[in-house]
Amino acid sequence: MAGLVLNSTSVLRLSICAKLNFYTAISATSPSGEPLPACIPQYRLTLTIMTFDFTKKYILENDYVLLRPLEVSDKEKLINFALNEPELWKFNINGGNGKENFDTYFDAALKLFKEKNHYPFIVFDKRNNEYVGMTRLYEISNEFKRLDIGFTWYGKKFQGTGLNKNCKYLLLEFAFNKLQMIRVGFGANSKNEKSINAMKSIGCKVEGILRQFSKDADGKIIDAIKLSILKDEWEENVKKNLKEQIEKYAIN
Repeated sequence: MAGLVLNSTSVLRLSICAKLNFYTAISATSPSGEPLPACIPQYRLTLTIMTFDFTKKYILENDYVLLRPLEVSDKEKLINFALNEPELWKFNINGGNGKENFDTYFDAALKLFKEKNHYPFIVFDKRNNEYVGMTRLYEISNEFKRLDIGFTWYGKKFQGTGLNKNCKYLLLEFAFNKLQMIRVGFGANSKNEKSINAMKSIGCKVEGILRQFSKDADGKIIDAIKLSILKDEWEENVKKNLKEQIEKYAIN
């Protein structure tokens, strides 16, 4: 027999190897469940799905921006923002406003990285050849196929330049297309309208308000807003729309 043609009378048995995080089509069987004759060639298909690994150095980049894992030496590249633009952190407690606070903020990010809780990136603007801010992946679950993007900040002159949209595109593409996540979450102080509008502009949908959830830089109790993008939404229109927005910035 020259080969095997699978049709409505053939059943493809799927074996799920969860611990190894891949799916393997083991063999073809007849409708009754009996193995097909040995003379028929057996076909094996392996589909590898990446799982998030804190020990790996993920570098995300395009023509305009590069994101790489945060390193100890990066503190000196970013301290200028803490000294000259402390208001970047006014909406949240434990921010990097001022040298002392930034030291604590930066060291905490590295500690959470080492403990495999957060995965912080430093952001490099290729057009201006400058390190301009930070962002993180956190609440990462390989089991439930979800993660959050947050703790994002950029120097003032880099806001509204398309930098954030480029970063978000790379992070969302990594989450949905490489890691095969099904949900990416976002959050913010409910009074931080600029941040909320930026998240909505990339396709985030509001899920709700967490009342009296946290504090701002002055220690005042705040409500937090939660937003998200689902994999189906990413594939249906968010990816396309975000890519079009990035291309408009590239023309300018």
